[in-house]
Amino acid sequence: MPAPSKIAMGVAATVGTLVSAGPCDIYAAGGTPCVAAHSTTRALYDRYTGSLYQLKRGSDDQRRDIFPLTAGGVADAASQDKFCAGTTCLITVIYDQSGRSNDLTQAPPGGAAHGPEIDGYDYLASAVGAPVTLNGQKAYGVFSSPFTGYRNDRPNGTAINDESEGMYAVFDGTHFNTACCFDYGNAEIHNDDPGNAHMEAIYFGTGDGSGRGSGAGSGPWIMADLENGLFPSEDHIHNPNLPTMNSRFVTAVVKGEHNHWAIRGGNGQQGPLNTLFDGVRPDGPNGEYFKMKKEGAIILGIGGDNSNGAQGTFYEGVMTSGYPTDDTENKVQANIVAAKYAPANLNSGPGLQIGSSVSLRVTTPGYSDRYIVHDSDTVDTQVVNSNSDYGLKQRASFHVRQGLGNGGCYSFESVDSPGQFVRHSNYKLVLNQNDNSKIFHEDATFCSQAGLNGQGNSIRSWSYPTRYWRHFGGIGYIASNGGPHDFDNKGFFNDDVSFVVSTGFA
Repeated sequence: MPAPSKIAMGVAATVGTLVSAGPCDIYAAGGTPCVAAHSTTRALYDRYTGSLYQLKRGSDDQRRDIFPLTAGGVADAASQDKFCAGTTCLITVIYDQSGRSNDLTQAPPGGAAHGPEIDGYDYLASAVGAPVTLNGQKAYGVFSSPFTGYRNDRPNGTAINDESEGMYAVFDGTHFNTACCFDYGNAEIHNDDPGNAHMEAIYFGTGDGSGRGSGAGSGPWIMADLENGLFPSEDHIHNPNLPTMNSRFVTAVVKGEHNHWAIRGGNGQQGPLNTLFDGVRPDGPNGEYFKMKKEGAIILGIGGDNSNGAQGTFYEGVMTSGYPTDDTENKVQANIVAAKYAPANLNSGPGLQIGSSVSLRVTTPGYSDRYIVHDSDTVDTQVVNSNSDYGLKQRASFHVRQGLGNGGCYSFESVDSPGQFVRHSNYKLVLNQNDNSKIFHEDATFCSQAGLNGQGNSIRSWSYPTRYWRHFGGIGYIASNGGPHDFDNKGFFNDDVSFVVSTGFA
């Protein structure tokens, strides 16, 4: 891997590279070099040509690194699409571009939670859950569902104890929840909670569910996770000047030095960074946060003790040595805006027509006369044909609606029970009345792609994009291609998650 560039800052777009200097070139020019730099969407140094991230393919567990298309450029999404065609892919490694080997890998269990995977590890993110474009070129972010996490507990060069540091991340401002903790930044090296002030990470969401940590409006907010608290300011509870940050792309900044820290934020597509808080550490000189006890580990999508109930989407982020100036961060924001992040289509393959009535036929050999059907609130498969009674035909038909939780995908409303939608609950597909809650809308939203076995469509959960509609033992689930549950079994996976979508029976 070539040494990162130290060229002078600039933000004008060029043909050969995304912009004329990457964020880490800008930080270096400001005297606060990156000591960790992570992105699945682009190179963060102008001359970086090394690996951005690694994929693992579900069909054969083969792995492939994804590189930028050019030095300093956007990730080679076409290479990912080719490698993952006809199967599923997970993001196994997010490489550190700084040259310090601060790579992020699957998070192990911690004091707060064990993950649901084998040996208590957290889930890995789907490679296709967060498609975007940068200056019109396709790339993929890291869509982190609950129980998904990455970590590095053997850091090199990150701030420890009361050393100064800065960090930024670009998040999806529409993907969040009230759970602990969607973080990126500095954490404990032993995956446990040793006490206050052992962390300094960016948090994004609507709090930890305890009532601590909030700002103006309903959120989400950028806050700092300093351990045992999500801090909107020196106050543990509330900062009325901390605005809701719900633009599609959010630039989030946290930085700290001895008894001084700040939160900054802005729209990742336009405009400047704003200082949302700048002041003393919580509790002042008599408090435990006055002199920090940072340990330097790096986390993404989880809290320092592996609190892993949160969700969010990460596109890029860095950690620096030293406390960056506002001017340096303003130039980084200009660089991010110049990258022209934009949403991309969440669906691929045959499209579905909003408002149409559809049926979904199983394609697994020996079961191809069966269709997705609901029996009361249970979703299963049953044999349906021209001789079936009208009630069964209705229960095997669903209206395609615009996604309740994300308008770029779909929701499926029962034909015979208007207002009731297919959703996932505890990994099962069920039919429930829409209660207009955020969690219902997200659980009832699904994206479509070409059938993994080459037939019809595969229907992927929007909120858990590693998981697809699958029939297993006659019951409907959202299942992953390998995982901790019986219905995650890899046998016949591609067949079991592929359905021929036709006009509904009713």
